[in-house]
Amino acid sequence: MTDFNALRTAMVDCQVRPSDVTKFPIIDTMLKVRREVFVPRSMRDVAYAGAHIALGKNRVVLDPRVMAKMLDALDVTPADLVLLIGGDLGYLTAVVAHMAEAVIAVEEDEAMAAEAEENLSAEAVDNAVIVTGALVKGAAKHGPYDAILFGGAVEQIPQAVLDQLKENGRICALFADGAMGQCRIGFKTGARVAWRNVFDAVAPVLPGFMNKPEFVL
Repeated sequence: MTDFNALRTAMVDCQVRPSDVTKFPIIDTMLKVRREVFVPRSMRDVAYAGAHIALGKNRVVLDPRVMAKMLDALDVTPADLVLLIGGDLGYLTAVVAHMAEAVIAVEEDEAMAAEAEENLSAEAVDNAVIVTGALVKGAAKHGPYDAILFGGAVEQIPQAVLDQLKENGRICALFADGAMGQCRIGFKTGARVAWRNVFDAVAPVLPGFMNKPEFVL
């Protein structure tokens, strides 16, 4: 029988801590949230491997190291209302929910959204809401948000999503550039978001966040 508790501890000790993630809320949460519950049943034995877990349709559960470093950059606090774009099966939602006041997770795949709700309920995560709808639209009616996080990569972020961020709010995303990628953290002042690079990482681009093709006559 697989000892998931031991695997979870090893994930934190061998993947997260060596990635220079030392903030107690992140370490404590990743030791508590059962990652194996939020992946397809057939993949539970590899739930704690140091890699993205493919869910199909170009979607993944993010590599624990990448996810932890994104959370470190975003610096979620217990007073934050967080928008998560790309809730998939609920793991990142659950992790953020343990650190924030509340999280609104948008998921456009109805089957994934339904499974995420079941998983979160089973794990008694009661400060997270799954919104079924287009990722690219966000969830304006529940905002504005103190922080916005993406559960996958982007090539561009529509203004409609940036508008859902509070003044002085933070936003964290993996920006894809061909085979390369970079995590960036943004801070909103007025209508402008100022970005800075944090670390290199890659992930599949979320639906709706690809660059629009340019037409040349």
